[in-house]
Amino acid sequence: MLSSRSRTTAFHSASTLFGRGVHHAAKLSSRSPIEMIVVVLILGSFCYFSLFNLARSSDLFSGTVTRLYPTSVYASPDASHFTVLDTSDSLDDAVMVQLKQIVVTDPQRGNVLHRSTLESVLQFQNMIENEVYVPDDSLGGKQFVYTKDLCYKPAQFENNHQCFAPSPTDFWNHDAQILRDDSHFLQTISRHRDQAGYLFGDLKTSTASSLVLSYAFNASSKAHQYLADLWIHKVATLPPGDLISLSNSAAGLQENIFVWLFIISRNVIYRIKELLELADKVDIYVILTGYLMMIATFISLYINMRGIGSRYTLATAVVFNGFFAFMLSLLTVRSLGINVSPDVLAEAIPFLAVTIGFERPFKLTKRVFQYSKESPLTKQEIRNTIMRAVDSVALPIARDCFMEITVLVLGAKSGVAGLREFCLLSAILLAFDFVLMFTWYTAVLALKLELLRIREINGTSSTKNATHKTPTTGYIRRTFIKAFSDDNASGASLSVSQKSEGPIIGRVKLMMIVGFVVMHIFNVCSTFQAPQVNIEDPNIDGVLQQLLQQHRSSSLSSRPILVEVFPSLPFQVATSHVNFIPNFIVEPLELLLSVSAGYVQHPVISKWLTLGLFVSLFLNTYLFKMARQPKVTHQLTTTPAATIEPNQQQPSVTRPRSQTIRRRRPTINTSSVVRPLEECVNLMTTPEELNDEEVIILVQSGKMAPYALEKVLGDLERAVNIRRALISRASVTKTLESSALPSANYHYDKVMGACCENVIGYMPLPVGIAGPLNIDGVQIHIPMATTEGCLVASAARGCKAINAGGGASTVVTADGMTRGPCIEFPSVVRAAECKQWIEQEGNAILTNAFNSTSRFARLRKLKVALAGKLVFIRFSTTTGDAMGMNMISKGCEKAISVLSEVFTDMQVISLSGNYCTDKKPAAINWIEGRGKSVVAEAVIPGAVVEKVLKTTVAALVELNISKNLIGSAMAGSVGGFNAHAANILTAIYLATGQDPAQNVESSNCITLMKAINDHQDLHISCTMPSIEVGTIGGGTILPPQQSMLDMLGVRGPHPTEPGKNAQRLARIICAAVMAGELSLCAALAAGHLVKAHMAHNRSAVATPASTPAITTKMEPGSCIKS
Repeated sequence: MLSSRSRTTAFHSASTLFGRGVHHAAKLSSRSPIEMIVVVLILGSFCYFSLFNLARSSDLFSGTVTRLYPTSVYASPDASHFTVLDTSDSLDDAVMVQLKQIVVTDPQRGNVLHRSTLESVLQFQNMIENEVYVPDDSLGGKQFVYTKDLCYKPAQFENNHQCFAPSPTDFWNHDAQILRDDSHFLQTISRHRDQAGYLFGDLKTSTASSLVLSYAFNASSKAHQYLADLWIHKVATLPPGDLISLSNSAAGLQENIFVWLFIISRNVIYRIKELLELADKVDIYVILTGYLMMIATFISLYINMRGIGSRYTLATAVVFNGFFAFMLSLLTVRSLGINVSPDVLAEAIPFLAVTIGFERPFKLTKRVFQYSKESPLTKQEIRNTIMRAVDSVALPIARDCFMEITVLVLGAKSGVAGLREFCLLSAILLAFDFVLMFTWYTAVLALKLELLRIREINGTSSTKNATHKTPTTGYIRRTFIKAFSDDNASGASLSVSQKSEGPIIGRVKLMMIVGFVVMHIFNVCSTFQAPQVNIEDPNIDGVLQQLLQQHRSSSLSSRPILVEVFPSLPFQVATSHVNFIPNFIVEPLELLLSVSAGYVQHPVISKWLTLGLFVSLFLNTYLFKMARQPKVTHQLTTTPAATIEPNQQQPSVTRPRSQTIRRRRPTINTSSVVRPLEECVNLMTTPEELNDEEVIILVQSGKMAPYALEKVLGDLERAVNIRRALISRASVTKTLESSALPSANYHYDKVMGACCENVIGYMPLPVGIAGPLNIDGVQIHIPMATTEGCLVASAARGCKAINAGGGASTVVTADGMTRGPCIEFPSVVRAAECKQWIEQEGNAILTNAFNSTSRFARLRKLKVALAGKLVFIRFSTTTGDAMGMNMISKGCEKAISVLSEVFTDMQVISLSGNYCTDKKPAAINWIEGRGKSVVAEAVIPGAVVEKVLKTTVAALVELNISKNLIGSAMAGSVGGFNAHAANILTAIYLATGQDPAQNVESSNCITLMKAINDHQDLHISCTMPSIEVGTIGGGTILPPQQSMLDMLGVRGPHPTEPGKNAQRLARIICAAVMAGELSLCAALAAGHLVKAHMAHNRSAVATPASTPAITTKMEPGSCIKS
């Protein structure tokens, strides 16, 4: 347990951090008020349109008036009819079904028993059952249709898989031709009188007011229910045809805009009337009182704002602040999966407005105006004035908000119907209101003061404020203003005792919240409950009985059935409408709206409109900032020219700070007290409460795996330090724990799972730069990580000589990473057949299979070799900018699986059969190439050879033939016809994050030198057929290595031509190797090699002491003495 002092310290730290966040947000808003206002307005617009689109699906936008809620009915295995579900009933193992109906009416005839109507219904029914797919945005995924995927199919007989969807068209077997040929269709209906009784509404001999299409959905899972909702919503929003959906807001398009607005207004009035009829008188009085109090709150806001100097602007800004917070909170609550019904929202709005109120922005506004009157605005920095006011009121306001949010969260936990949604919405609304007050509203205040300041600067402000006298007002108005005004609304200076403003207001608000919660708990003000679907309706009861009968005769009759009956979806036969408004008014308005909508939606014009918006914003911001500057006086004052003293120091170049990203680490127990093992085991779920020694004990006792320390502790650097302590204490020398191997400030998050395991630190290597070297006309600095002295200097000398001759030229002759699987056959005959098949018709088949595994891997060549019954297949493929071993292995697995379908008797011995060959010397890499095959050349003038390299052209040519060619041949070398290509290549590999083990085959190189131009100049070339590099993946993900690739200009994938970055890196390596070859051969020819190494590698300063007598303190992981 933490002590009270620790809790107090943590509270103060959190308060300080929160205060800094508010301070920075307000500072940003006051610094760029217009930008902040525009951003919030854009955000508010998106919220508005999102909520508007959600609201369009409600019945306020349709022709319906009453909204019904689903009714759940339940039938046990031995029940003869359905009953309304009781929450106490067990729902285990129940068959879940959703019943949704479509009711079709004909308002023009008033009778649906017409052949044309039945034919339209049949066509509509076939369309929605077989052509409506959900979901719409299934990109490459499966889409579902009612008859095959969504419907409930009672397993009545073994081969019966028909959907349960009773409808009047069952009388004609859903066949339009049979319906047309039935000249006595009314008699057909009469023969099925019992079934027609619940498939038609108000059925008589030759008339019926409506017909019903019933659809049962499989609701066995949430996914099925979601798809059913999507299907019914899509049906409800179908475009008008022979049948028109009355719940589709798009149906309003058949009306003109005035009729559409009239329908919305009518539906709102009907909804209010409906709620008034359902509610008790007490509920009506309570809600009416709430709305009156809300109106009074708005009036009080405008009166108080006017009392401190703002007529309408700031009060309206506060209202918009609350409106934006309200929209954001509604979207947030919906994203959390909680649907706030319009009825709950209607009764909650007045209490939200009264409970949350406008005291916080009013308090901030009053403090801003108080500070702004301390001196003339022309002498103030508006931003500083705003920040003073924010800093003085931020923490008290935050404290009040925190208390209110806490109470509301507790109310949301109660689970009372209606109360949970109200409290959660209020808490989120309060949080958004707080954030917007210190961003949006702070920007409005800054803009207001800036405009007042500009007015004073321009001399337009009148002096009537100084002599202003309060006009005489009537008794009623004075009483009204006094009742709704704050005591300090006059803007007078506040005394010290008034710093904690109005604790009574906070108490009153807290009491209102608690009272509202208690009122809901005791159901004093019950939430409006709209009526549910009436299952006793004949159109519903008959369908339910038929469903129950089919369920009883099915193989699932031993299980109970639960049916959720949804309100019916209204459709009507299309009719012609009469326009009540003259066409000369409607047509121009609709034309204007359609043209404007077309322009806004046009792909080019919409971009120009957006560009114009931003240009307008920029110009207005620029003009506003220019207007903020004070007017320049006409009296010109001469200022002496700025001169630099002779001894004035120039600004020094500062070393950049480390770019290491540090995570916020949790507070770790640093106590030296080691608790018993049993207590430590109980704390393993909260590792931050364990100190390092306790973690070590847990690992040593086998309670915690040493390889999983990063995952268990959650602190990567701490895990590394604990592991090195464990290894040190278990070793013979016990030196690792206190060694100079660094471990702090490293990107272990990049290493874990990608580069290394069981990490105990990192090994710093010095990185030098050779060059620049002119490679294909571009000056490149070569990074080299090495501990061999003279290597970088030697390469730099070679670069200098090559640059003097015009630079190096490079070409990539081949690009293909390889992998060589090994496959065995029962006999050499089958092995030969496989080889022949691969080289002939199977080549294209394996190529297509290989290429299907990656966007970048493309198979270029297949080379097949036999060794007895073994078949070796060498896949050669391009791999983009990756080195590509993982990519090509995946493709090989796919190709071999396809090959096994043709040769079923083959056996895969190994995915890699050393026919690649990777990280081993092999002639096949030297002959066939692997990775990038590159050739580099340069011409060195004879004068440069003598001046820079201190030798002659003839001596270099003779040494290269004797050493690199004849000497390597005498040694039986494979690909080693060079002086030290591996030296340069490996140094660059380490610096750029390549796999250093691949220097075995990547260092294959033949260096050729020849005297040209009458033996005056030297031509040198290096041919390297197997450079294996990549610029993505592997060690290239580490930030230091990425920085070297950045310097070379080859980091990551090439944006337009995949593979070009990796090829460019191979070119750079080959050219750098050539520079190293030239310098070393020159040193050997001149006899300078031993002298240079003795001078640089045997320096006394660099020689480490053999005894611990030296007490010079070294900085861990560096070569710099502290």
